[in-house]
Amino acid sequence: MHLIVGLGNIGSKYDGTRHNIGFEVIDTITRNKDITVKKKEQNGFTGVYREFGQKIMLAKPTTFMNNSGLCVAGLVNFYEVPLENLLIIYDDIDLEPGDVRIRQRGSGGTHNGMRSIIQSLGSQEFSRIRIGIGRPKECSDLVNFVLGRFAKSDGPLMETAIIEAAKGVDIFVKDGVDLAMNRINVRKKVEKQIFLENKEVKKLEN
Repeated sequence: MHLIVGLGNIGSKYDGTRHNIGFEVIDTITRNKDITVKKKEQNGFTGVYREFGQKIMLAKPTTFMNNSGLCVAGLVNFYEVPLENLLIIYDDIDLEPGDVRIRQRGSGGTHNGMRSIIQSLGSQEFSRIRIGIGRPKECSDLVNFVLGRFAKSDGPLMETAIIEAAKGVDIFVKDGVDLAMNRINVRKKVEKQIFLENKEVKKLEN
């Protein structure tokens, strides 16, 4: 079984915030696969579908971001999910808005949800999809920034990023993390450059 976890905070007041981009990717996948993520288990909501000859579980932790590891470790241990079949989707302030990067392993950086997962699993050896949200102008305003909403100008980039991340999940499940990195990391960089160039052209035309 593959376990795909999107990180975020439960509650309507957090809908659409930068910190909930992982939840938005899961929501996009559920619409694409016509399933629901509503089963309550292991401190989260889950839903299952089958594709590419695989059983895939989608999950949203209900612990709030800083304790995401309780849900992830609970599901990994209960269903005996190999860490190579685990994929975490989350926001990353170290990437520009709209950037999408897949990594095979690594530290949690400044992300408290990822730190919690690594601590709970006792390992960094699992894949992740990082979605760039950029950094606040004032470093001291980090909490308000990640719990804030995207600027309208970032909307198209973020919508594209969510779609790309969902594609990355399909490639990860079907073909593995190496091919997912090769396809998504390179393609997203090219697509963003084209988007920015077109945006600049429109400014000049106006």
